[in-house]
Amino acid sequence: MGRGRVELKRIENKINRQVTFSKRRSGLFKKAREISLLCDAELALIVFSTRPKLFEYSTQPSTERILERYERYSYAERQVGTNDQAPNENWATEHQKLKARMEVLQRNQRNCMGEELESLNLRGLQSLEQQLDSALKHIRSRKVKLCNLECF
Repeated sequence: MGRGRVELKRIENKINRQVTFSKRRSGLFKKAREISLLCDAELALIVFSTRPKLFEYSTQPSTERILERYERYSYAERQVGTNDQAPNENWATEHQKLKARMEVLQRNQRNCMGEELESLNLRGLQSLEQQLDSALKHIRSRKVKLCNLECF
């Protein structure tokens, strides 16, 4: 025996609306997790509440990676449809994309140097820590190999 169909309209009571938002958000994130696991799909889910609070879920360590992939894909799709555009417009668009990409890379580099960490949430900090640990392991491995070669 299932529940009746819920009429979809704005909930006027603020408390009920917040409770519903919280429950539905949890359900939405659960479904996102399920589809990513079952179908091996990469996804990013971004939700802003009315408070304004940001809630995000990503199958990648960083939502930015998926957004960058989306930008590249949508840019390629636009390029297919806009072959009639003037070359200067294409170059201007490409310049903007590359400029944005460069800013992201510079911010990531500053993060790796331990700078500007205030903008990272807990998931971002954990991801950065994993990346640094992995890089340190590679560096130590290379150092050991060089030491072994020089010793013989």
